Amino acid sequence: MLKRPKSPADLPTSIPVFPLAGALLLPFARRPLNIFEPRYLDMVDDALKNDRLIGLIQPQDTTEESPEGPVPLQQIGTVGRIVHFEEQEDQRYFVVLEGICRFTLTKELPVMGPFRRVMIAVDAFAVDFEHGYGEDGVDRQRFLKMMRDYAEFGNFDLNWDEIEKTGTADLVNFCCMVSPYGAAEKQALLEAQSLEARAETLIAMAEFEMAKGSRQGSSLN
Repeated sequence: MLKRPKSPADLPTSIPVFPLAGALLLPFARRPLNIFEPRYLDMVDDALKNDRLIGLIQPQDTTEESPEGPVPLQQIGTVGRIVHFEEQEDQRYFVVLEGICRFTLTKELPVMGPFRRVMIAVDAFAVDFEHGYGEDGVDRQRFLKMMRDYAEFGNFDLNWDEIEKTGTADLVNFCCMVSPYGAAEKQALLEAQSLEARAETLIAMAEFEMAKGSRQGSSLN
C-alpha cells in the first residue's frame, strides 16, 4: 500500500473529484462513503489502481446531493485517501476516506471518462499535513462547554471519557464533520483559515441554533 502523503510535494497536480453536497472531510479525519453510481465505482477503481487519492468537493448548487454533468464546483475541497475498501452486494463499494489536506481547484480537465478530474493547488494548506497544528490557539474548555450545552439542548449523550482522551484538533474536526448543518455552513467550516477559527465558527453556529430553539420554545408557552 502506498504511504500517506506527508507534504504538498507528495501530491499529484491533478485528482479525480467526487462532487457531493453537504459533505465535509477535514485533515486526519475519516469519512465513510457508500459508492453505487457507475461513474464513481469507476473512479474508485481508478484510484485503487493508482495513488488511492480522491477529491471530495461540494457543487455550488446543492439542491442535488450528487449532480450529474459539468456543474460548477466550489473553489475549495479536500484531498482524501482511501484507507478502507469493501466490495458489497448489488455492485456497491464501501470506502473510508482519510483527509489529507484541503486544495484549491485551479482548472477542470477535459472529460476523458465517466468521472471528473481537476488540477489542484495545495501549497496554501501545507499546515494541514501537520497533525494537531493550531491546537494551542483553541480554547478547549470553551469548546467543551459548547459540546455539553449542545448535548443538553439536543438531548443526547456523549462519551466524555473518550472525549477527554481526544486531541483538540481531532475533536474540533470530528465535531465539524458530524454537525447537523447545511452545505453552506459545512463549506464555511472547511474554509476557516485556522483551527481556532473553525472551532469558533462551530461554537457560533451551535449558540445561534440553541438561542433560536429557546426563542421558539418560549413563543409556544
